[in-house]
Amino acid sequence: MEGDFIKIREWLLPLSWLYGAGVAIRNQMFEMGILKSRSFKVPVISVGNITVGGSGKTPHVEYLVRLLSDKVKVAVLSRGYKRKTRGYVLADKDTTMRDIGDEPYQMATKFRDIYMAVDANRCRGIERLTTDETTNDTDVVLLDDAYQHRYVKPGINILLVDYHRLIIYDKLLPAGRLREPKQEKNRADIVIVTKCPRDLKPMEYRVLTKALNLYAYQKLFFTTLRYKPLKPIYQGEERPLESLTPDHHVLLLTGIASPRQMMIDLEPYTKNIHPLVFPDHHQFRKKDIRRINETFATMPSPKLIITTEKDNARLFGNQGLDDDVRHNIYMLPVEVEFMLDQQQEFNEKIIGYVRKNSRNSILAKAKDEHKSDNRNHSGNGSRTISFRNN
Repeated sequence: MEGDFIKIREWLLPLSWLYGAGVAIRNQMFEMGILKSRSFKVPVISVGNITVGGSGKTPHVEYLVRLLSDKVKVAVLSRGYKRKTRGYVLADKDTTMRDIGDEPYQMATKFRDIYMAVDANRCRGIERLTTDETTNDTDVVLLDDAYQHRYVKPGINILLVDYHRLIIYDKLLPAGRLREPKQEKNRADIVIVTKCPRDLKPMEYRVLTKALNLYAYQKLFFTTLRYKPLKPIYQGEERPLESLTPDHHVLLLTGIASPRQMMIDLEPYTKNIHPLVFPDHHQFRKKDIRRINETFATMPSPKLIITTEKDNARLFGNQGLDDDVRHNIYMLPVEVEFMLDQQQEFNEKIIGYVRKNSRNSILAKAKDEHKSDNRNHSGNGSRTISFRNN
């Protein structure tokens, strides 16, 4: 059920009140203009959350990349959490995971036709992407995990809310997992409830909609996870999840914020799931590799290892994995899927915003040509979709 992953540490609530006071002062300084938010001429779409831990940011950014990359030149800008470099870094064919971080590296290797950059200073990052000679053809910038980075004023602010950790039931850090008070959801143009069960009933949609209590200018969407075929990390062929049998033993190897949903989603295929859980963004060391080898060796056959795309970015290339492990380790690619037939509406909102605000994009040219053609025809002119000013 919704919110079932939330645990509140009541004894830490006094510290949460102090933390909340600090966050409120910072947000008020932005509202009063003491701290400045900067707008950019290029369309900017921010995807983020107000909770600590995974809410599906990377799959949703990847959805936007797939939606836009065949129409405009897309740049993704991330902070590059736990990278070993500083400042602005633009990924190229020689970039390593340590240079830009695991999630940016995952996107850079998956989407070769986009610009993937990292910079903790998002304003500087956008400035570099739009002015540097190698990237100044950027049509749209996707900000990964930037809901709290208020120095940038995005054209569309997308807030992700994990179905299993709804912000309406959570508390501020450190008692709960909220980075900001739940009312800060009001800054979002779009709110997406992520990781929803596929069998969500109509009544549950209505209850969630009422509970989130959004404003009229905000649009609510619901998404679920769709898993692609298992992909071998080192060798072998792809295999569908349906190839698993109840007799299979699966070592679920994760270093992500919330692996519990994966366990739930794998249970229909086999109940023999052995979780080996590491902290989010964990850098695998020699002792971790030994632990993986030893754990897999003790499991009965038939067996295999399933890990995430993000963990693959940190696992691949590690020395010391046994041959048996290398022959049987797969990553499970994941994509998001919109529910309630909302995909077209979401797509139109995103494309409409980029069309209206990107002068040099293919979409903008297409709109101008369409307007020109319509001068010689009766009927309504072309319709564009725009967002309120943030």
